[in-house]
Amino acid sequence: MTPPPTNAEARGLQSAREIEGHLKALETFTPMALGVLSVASGIYTYLGVSSLLNNSGALSFFAAVAYSLAVSVAIFVFWSYLIRLLPAMRSASARLGLFLSMALGSLAIIAMSSWLNAAALAGSAAVEQHLAKTVQEYQVGLEQANRVTVAAQGLGLDVARTRQSFQDLSAQEATGNLSGTAGRGAVFRVLTQKADELAGLEAQIAAQGPLVEAAFSEGNLILSRMRALTASVGDVEQRSVEFAEESVRLAGLIAQLRQLSVAPLVARAAQDLSASVVVPELDGSTDSIRSDQRSTIDAVLTLLAQRATTLKAAADEVLAMPTPDDTTYAPISTADAVLRYAGDFVPSWAGAIAIDLLPAVLVLIMMVAQGAIRAERGTSAPEETMTLAELRAAVTALRALEAPAADPVAEPGPPPMRVAAVDPAPEAADVPPPHLISGRR
Repeated sequence: MTPPPTNAEARGLQSAREIEGHLKALETFTPMALGVLSVASGIYTYLGVSSLLNNSGALSFFAAVAYSLAVSVAIFVFWSYLIRLLPAMRSASARLGLFLSMALGSLAIIAMSSWLNAAALAGSAAVEQHLAKTVQEYQVGLEQANRVTVAAQGLGLDVARTRQSFQDLSAQEATGNLSGTAGRGAVFRVLTQKADELAGLEAQIAAQGPLVEAAFSEGNLILSRMRALTASVGDVEQRSVEFAEESVRLAGLIAQLRQLSVAPLVARAAQDLSASVVVPELDGSTDSIRSDQRSTIDAVLTLLAQRATTLKAAADEVLAMPTPDDTTYAPISTADAVLRYAGDFVPSWAGAIAIDLLPAVLVLIMMVAQGAIRAERGTSAPEETMTLAELRAAVTALRALEAPAADPVAEPGPPPMRVAAVDPAPEAADVPPPHLISGRR
């Protein structure tokens, strides 16, 4: 007869049996919980798959249903295997193998289900994020194009200043304060010629002003409509179609603003200002007057070169300003939008992954509980951990084996094995703790 367990061993065995009782109670609804999680994941997977399929016919519907059912079954079977097998493993190699299997299966679940769940949870918001980012890009492009065009319009002041200087010189020449001979001779005609050219260029620049303002105002109106489509309610796909139409109009306006820039025109005019000078025939009545006219015209040509260089430098500064990049709106699906803007939807991704991988926590809980049961039982033999109810059941089974055979004509055989009778239960004072009994059969 083995010695009775100590008080510490008895308390450990009692704790192990309590944990086993809790596990039995939890096992009654654990499969139902796994089924609910699997079905929920399958529903969101169906929504994600439906957003990827462009066709809305019956075949697409059944394809989405089949995929979502496959995902639900796979999740339920996968976690059912692990929640049963992994806690029962005793060796480190077996646990490591199942842990690797769990990690590989979790990655497969994320690949086939979680990102589609995220698309269903945050797909519309991700598409709206894409629309908002596109609006911002178009706004930057419109403002930059308008900035360059307005800066080019500012060249009109430089042209007007140069034109005014030539007009003043022509007025001086008419009174004889420039070449020394009053009248409208060769020098006057050269100055008037360049003043008229610059006046024509100034008129062209001024004519572009209203067109630039109108294009910029219309671009802002289109941006307002695009912002309204981004933030309004309703089907995001329909809004995306209207958004694409507005984006085409806005891209055309940005290109129009680029073409309205007069900087290239001013640069070419400045280059022609000194290169294309028609010098009239000197009309002085004497050689001295003609000599004065020639020297004055040379001075005017030098002045023209200087003013042309200054004007071209101003135009080159405008041309060197950065031009807006070509912005084109590309429609995007909800799944692609969730992947592209994943950093902006971390809570949705966390929820989509958690609904698929939450059973992993249950597996770990089962492992901890089974480990606690083994630790509390220690190295006790099975017969040392039998409860009174289990002992009574064993005695009943033993008595049933000892009963004589009911058939009197049974074939002769070896004599029946005699089983020793079981001693009656000892008095209450000699019984070990009420929940355990020790001994051998």
